Amino acid sequence: MPSTEEILSPEAIDIDTTSHGFTLILYNDSHHDFDEVINQVMLAAGCGYDKAESITMEVHNKGRAAVLSGELGECLKAQSVLEEIALRTSIEVNA
Repeated sequence: MPSTEEILSPEAIDIDTTSHGFTLILYNDSHHDFDEVINQVMLAAGCGYDKAESITMEVHNKGRAAVLSGELGECLKAQSVLEEIALRTSIEVNA
């Protein structure tokens, strides 16, 4: 049985990591307040307060929201910033 690292590795499932086809998703939780999430989204996505607030409100209202789309490396860097305060995230491959 493959390890978790092998399953999650893009190379293990033949994902083209050179494309711009990835989206970082942030999920709602009840452990963080709005200001905490807004500040972390600003750091992760390199956006201003208004954009981060809009993303945070979408997460709150819909349960999830796209933080940014781009290359896998960019999404992974932003994901690590969000996860510094234990926010739940995922990276999806755009179809």
